[in-house]
Amino acid sequence: MLVVVGRIGRAHGIRGELNVEIRTDEPERRFAPGSSIVCEGRALVVESSRHHSGRLVVAFRGVSDRTAAEQLHGRILEAEIDPTERPDDPEEFYDHQLIGLQVRGSDDSVVGTVTSVVHLPEQDTLVVDADGREVFVPFVSAIVPTVDVAAGFVQVSDVPGLLDPEAAETSTAGTE
Repeated sequence: MLVVVGRIGRAHGIRGELNVEIRTDEPERRFAPGSSIVCEGRALVVESSRHHSGRLVVAFRGVSDRTAAEQLHGRILEAEIDPTERPDDPEEFYDHQLIGLQVRGSDDSVVGTVTSVVHLPEQDTLVVDADGREVFVPFVSAIVPTVDVAAGFVQVSDVPGLLDPEAAETSTAGTE
């Protein structure tokens, strides 16, 4: 099974190094020298990685100059994992663990199902099917305070309009 671990940014220098936007809580493991990363079905082997000015800079075997590096710009990097593997941190989850979970409101009512996870620059976002509507829920603890993979659900805080746009219109109607 593949999990997203990064996104390739701009080339760094002229020797084929690349800035990588980290999408894993284990960058030292996933980008360790000798590690294999998948990029659009192609295996890339990490030659070296280092932090420079707050960014991860990675060199891959066979990407030896700026021209080769620039061809990889914007691509997603994935790591092969065992489907039963879990992140070390109990507050972290792989996408496949979240997809299919029931979404419950703070009153435990079922409001939908997680259909995918979108990795945005600022935060991850759960895509929820709520009665046939696609709803985007920021995956932050203030909005999703409970994730219980074993029980099969995530709980979403009551935020007017988040899961029901009509509720937002009703709650703000008297404020005009």
